[in-house]
Amino acid sequence: MPQNVIEMRQIVKKFPGLIANDHIDFHVRKGEIHALLGENGAGKSTLMSVLFGLYTPEEGEIIINGQKAQIKGPRDANRLGIGMVHQHFKLVHNFTVLQNIILGVEDVKGGLLQMDAARAKVMALSQRYGLKVDPDALIEDISVGQQQRVEILKMLYRENDILIFDEPTAVLTPQEIEELMQIMRGLIAEGKSIVFITHKLKEIKAVADRCTVLRRGKCVGTVDVKTTSIEEMSEMMVGRKVAAQVEKAPANPGEAVLEVENLCVDLLREGHSKRVVNDVSLKVRRGEIVCVAGVDGNGQSELVQALTGLLPAASGRISLLGQDLTHASIRHRNTHGISHVPEDRHRHGLVLDYRLDDNLVLQRYFEPDFQSGGFIRQDAVLEYAEELIERFDIRSSNGPASIARSMSGGNQQKAIVARELDRASDLLIAMQPTRGLDVGAIEYIHKQLVRARDNGEAVLLVSFELDEVLALADRILVVYEGEIVGELLPDSSEEFRTEIGLYMAGSKRGKEVAADE
Repeated sequence: MPQNVIEMRQIVKKFPGLIANDHIDFHVRKGEIHALLGENGAGKSTLMSVLFGLYTPEEGEIIINGQKAQIKGPRDANRLGIGMVHQHFKLVHNFTVLQNIILGVEDVKGGLLQMDAARAKVMALSQRYGLKVDPDALIEDISVGQQQRVEILKMLYRENDILIFDEPTAVLTPQEIEELMQIMRGLIAEGKSIVFITHKLKEIKAVADRCTVLRRGKCVGTVDVKTTSIEEMSEMMVGRKVAAQVEKAPANPGEAVLEVENLCVDLLREGHSKRVVNDVSLKVRRGEIVCVAGVDGNGQSELVQALTGLLPAASGRISLLGQDLTHASIRHRNTHGISHVPEDRHRHGLVLDYRLDDNLVLQRYFEPDFQSGGFIRQDAVLEYAEELIERFDIRSSNGPASIARSMSGGNQQKAIVARELDRASDLLIAMQPTRGLDVGAIEYIHKQLVRARDNGEAVLLVSFELDEVLALADRILVVYEGEIVGELLPDSSEEFRTEIGLYMAGSKRGKEVAADE
């Protein structure tokens, strides 16, 4: 039997009002991909943060390659050969890609940074592992998916032997996920060991050797992936059976709620204007879910930001129930019928240093229900927050008083989804609403999206998860290089998957169906 490269014994990590890790044992063998599975807030990221030195446990010990280790910070972890790709990226937004990758391990001679050798090494790694990046691009100017690649390259650059991937596929496209699976297999072939934190059971089945399941801070057990079904692992994770399919009746579309005509969006980068959304026209009707499918970086983010007011339109028209909103403010759009679940929960979804209850009323605090005479009614805010926390199962250490930054990524996402779905708007625009959520939470969010549709809302869903698109869509719009290249009716056949893949890759275009078919 291969030796253990990691042994975490009886690890206890506590936060105020919460035991995040409750006497957990976790062992990883040399040369294996070991999946760490659990619901949002189960303690997975906390356990790996203990291993990486970001947290100090109250009890327990860590053995690395047979030697007891004192890991007081990430530098200690790196010296022991441990690297980590974080769920919430640890990047400096106004630094370049190259500067972020070498940060902390710079080569300096005569007081000057030696960037040429670093650039050559980064580009070699990028090519070797299929992680295409622009080394001179600023982090703040690249997509979430590209930022993920930078995080992986940071770890590879440091030549770590024990690699922790914390939700690495949460922001990747199906093609990028398959590429990452190949990268992980290649790393194992080179003698490295991987801890793979994910909610996606299919990915565990595809790539992992063993899987340890956590639930509410405790270890439920470790299983052999090949001999354990997805259903069994899912039940271990949430403690109950989870529906495999989304149940929804056929759509009954009504009037057009959102109408977009010849929309163009330009971005200014390095003094040059680049068209990222080109002549897009679409309609979304009451009682239907229209899904925008495509590979990340093809204008989906900019399209959604233009619809919600985060980016200006260069030309074209956006109207909601016949009212022109092309140049309307974000507040006006929020108060006149648009709800928005943004792609980047930290940048556009939450005020991270606000309490959870304040975040849940960000778009409503000025309404009569929540203020009187210009003063916020904290009792009403607290009561409303407690209701949403209960309904959407938002878990945190201190309930409504929890600071958003301290919450797990999945529970931050639940908070945003709860706030936006509860507003019962005419149009719900949701971009990656289930990103980083466990199967139980995904099941719940999918039901809420279908319920919104059945209650007469128009739903525009942007997702990079093809399974999610096929499960929820009444119509599919495929985007490639900022243009809609196909409009399709969903089909569960493998032939349709192949066809939509061709559209997403840009090798096929032009098929349309009537919006009211």
